[in-house]
Amino acid sequence: MAIRTPLALLAAALTFAGTAAVPAATTTASAPTTERSGGSSAYLPNDLDKEQNQRLERQLAAAKAQARADKADGVAKAPAAVTTVYYDATDAPSFASEVSGTEQIWNSSVGNVQLVEDPSRATLYFEEGSSSNGSYYQGDGHGSGLIFIDYDQADVYAPLRIVAHETGHALGLPDRYTQPCSKLMSGGGPGPSCTNAYPDSVESAEVDTIWQYGVALRPAA
Repeated sequence: MAIRTPLALLAAALTFAGTAAVPAATTTASAPTTERSGGSSAYLPNDLDKEQNQRLERQLAAAKAQARADKADGVAKAPAAVTTVYYDATDAPSFASEVSGTEQIWNSSVGNVQLVEDPSRATLYFEEGSSSNGSYYQGDGHGSGLIFIDYDQADVYAPLRIVAHETGHALGLPDRYTQPCSKLMSGGGPGPSCTNAYPDSVESAEVDTIWQYGVALRPAA
């Protein structure tokens, strides 16, 4: 199956701005306008995910640092309205239940961002097929991009965990393969017997920190 490249994907080489914005009203994840790059974050360790994971680590570190600084300085910033990330799962029909389950998992686990299926406004796309890279996420780590679900990998590992894990990348979390099964972002690291599809409290808090002002802090590459 040929992989469709949505026009909405953000280039991995994008230079991030270093400050956060505070939207005044309900926001949605905006569609990026540049070409898709080769960077990705996969369900199992591979060479493709290194650069993107470094970017996601920096984004998360910047969000945490800003939250600490605001608390220390007594800065009272108005929280943003909940950001909605719209997605399109049309091209992943075999995994419709897993995508729907992932929406419910993340929406019940975090408060600052919510997933809603709406192909007409989608910035996040799900596709299925076969890839030598296995399942992966490719995008900006802030609500835009492509989640690809590999058939062979889904036959070995728990499909719901795969989809929820890759969606974690779309919400800003990096891979943590060496961590235990209780960590959703450990992906395939704990092996096929791990079926946990839920982020733990730390991972949920990290996503809420990333989305605390409605738009991620994006440090310079």
